[in-house]
Amino acid sequence: MSNSQWIPEIMYEESDEGSSNIPFVMVPQNQEMPRLLYIFESRDTGEKEPGMDGEPVPIIEWDLHQYADMLILKNNLDVQTYDKVRNALGLEPLNSAIENGSKITKNIRNNLNQ
Repeated sequence: MSNSQWIPEIMYEESDEGSSNIPFVMVPQNQEMPRLLYIFESRDTGEKEPGMDGEPVPIIEWDLHQYADMLILKNNLDVQTYDKVRNALGLEPLNSAIENGSKITKNIRNNLNQ
């Protein structure tokens, strides 16, 4: 099975307790996680049009979105450009995020040790 034949499936954990809302992709052993995912957004417009038999059928708008692997961008862009991408996505610059993440981790560890 080549990468062109494998189609990733976005899945969600089904558990009543402690499940994450973060989706995952089961990647076969002989494949790699896609660097870019294409996902259609579909929205019901609230309008209807006649179907094949004249029945009212909802009109759906479809917009294609692309989601890139941030690790690929981080490894292939200079720091300034990567931070511009992060800013465009509403994220803080990488160095600031690392510093703030370290503070949060330190606070968690301190709370666990008390």
